[in-house]
Amino acid sequence: MLRQIKTVSEYHRLMGLRAPEHPLVSVVRFEDIKAPESDEPMSLVNDFYSIGLKHNFDAKMKYGQQSYDFDCGMMTFMAPGQILRIEVEPGKELKHSGWLLLVHQDFLWHTPLAKKIKKYDYFSYAVNEALHLSDKEEAIITGMLQNIEREYRSNIDRFSQEVMVSQLDSILTYAERFYHRQFLTRKISNHQLLERFEEALQGWPGIPTVAELAEKLHISPGYLGSVLRVLTGKNTQQHIQDHLIEKAKEKLSTTELTVSEIAYELGFEYPQSFSKLFKARTSLSPLEFRASFN
Repeated sequence: MLRQIKTVSEYHRLMGLRAPEHPLVSVVRFEDIKAPESDEPMSLVNDFYSIGLKHNFDAKMKYGQQSYDFDCGMMTFMAPGQILRIEVEPGKELKHSGWLLLVHQDFLWHTPLAKKIKKYDYFSYAVNEALHLSDKEEAIITGMLQNIEREYRSNIDRFSQEVMVSQLDSILTYAERFYHRQFLTRKISNHQLLERFEEALQGWPGIPTVAELAEKLHISPGYLGSVLRVLTGKNTQQHIQDHLIEKAKEKLSTTELTVSEIAYELGFEYPQSFSKLFKARTSLSPLEFRASFN
């Protein structure tokens, strides 16, 4: 059964929590949640951001079609409108500990974070990779969540929003740093992704888009770009262009095809577009490059 939850207050009622201190933001302890009993998996669509720091989670949680990978000290990030599916084994009670921060988009209005939050790739991963924290990293995040909780439970005044938004901004910035560290330390799995990406690129007929390659690899464009930037220093589009230039160099140096014929074979609709890209990347026109071999 799919439940759409439009407000923070509605989430509190569904989870057996007392009414939130603020209608647009809430700090919840997972230990206090009393999820409704059901024989079927529960699927939720929240119309607000949710950031979780979880421990001891013994159920399956799926974002889209993929399951989160779990461990202690794990953070999850969900944007409004995304489907979360929780599956608990029959006869077991859902138990977990940690923190849950709920933030409605309206709370961020007229703040720089309203736009900035949409730029963080970890809110939009098609294959959602949870953020695994070290003890030190977890202490940093927990401290900021506690700051938000203290402000949230204090008397609301004209400074409250600014203080809480500032702490949220810091949490997201640290999360970006910790994800970068995670990409670097998970070298084996990330290099496997790089190999799969290169295989997909080599076998692609024509010019793929970033979205098409990401879909082929069953991940989102943002996630693919994040891993490639960490491993190679280049984004996905740069890799696509490098691939096209290498194929073009091979054809220019080993065949007698015209520049237009090569452009069409590579998938360009207009030869001028191919020539412009080739010169931008090599400082030579296709004909100048060919002449250098003669």
